Amino acid sequence: MDLATLLGLVGAVVVVAVTVFIGGQPVVFVNVPSLIIVIVGTLMVTMIKFSLGQFLSATKVAGRAFSLKQDAPEELIEKSVELAGLARKGGILALEEAEIPNEFMQKGLNLVIDGHEPNIVRDILHKDITLTVQRHMEGRSIFMAIGDVAPAMGMIGTLIGLVQMLSTMDDPKQIAPAMAVALITTLYGAILANMVALPIADKLELRAKEEKNAKMLVADAIAGIQDSQNPRVLESLLSNYLPPSKRPAADAPEQAAA
Repeated sequence: MDLATLLGLVGAVVVVAVTVFIGGQPVVFVNVPSLIIVIVGTLMVTMIKFSLGQFLSATKVAGRAFSLKQDAPEELIEKSVELAGLARKGGILALEEAEIPNEFMQKGLNLVIDGHEPNIVRDILHKDITLTVQRHMEGRSIFMAIGDVAPAMGMIGTLIGLVQMLSTMDDPKQIAPAMAVALITTLYGAILANMVALPIADKLELRAKEEKNAKMLVADAIAGIQDSQNPRVLESLLSNYLPPSKRPAADAPEQAAA
């Protein structure tokens, strides 16, 4: 579970709710027609922009914003160095019995064990990376679309409310309540866009970048293992995927020289 996403979302909701209750009469912030216009209307308009399959996958995609399933780069480097050592001692076929929890790494090593040329292995792995990132960005685009559409639907609801308000101008007592209902729709649209859809879209972009970096690391590791690189040389190469503060101490002189 990604606590940053969960705490951020819950915290934002709590802040808004506390502000509403402090102001008194929280019931005035509940309006069913406005909710229907913003939520249902936004979903229907967003559906127009995508295929039905893409749209229905939005819930599954959103789950990536709340989960941390990606292997840490440090773990991938450690495993890669271990596998490189096994390959140097016993040959590539010695990796057949190795325990490899990372699915992408297992895929790459299977290609190497099967005897495919390095350029073939590289092309297959890089194509996998490209298509994976593409799928993730398609999921992100759904929430970006929701973020774009929700405020517009809120404005449409507000205009509907204003029309209804103007139709009751002969009764001044009805104007203030009608104005409140008109404005509440804009509020719903702003909340849906800026507290839910757009933050989730940004987190999904971050997840896509993290997965791309992890898979690029694995692809470089596979290439090094297939080339029978020294494990320590491979570790030094892969440590470039880490922030400077997390790189092995042996890299410190190189950083200083740079």
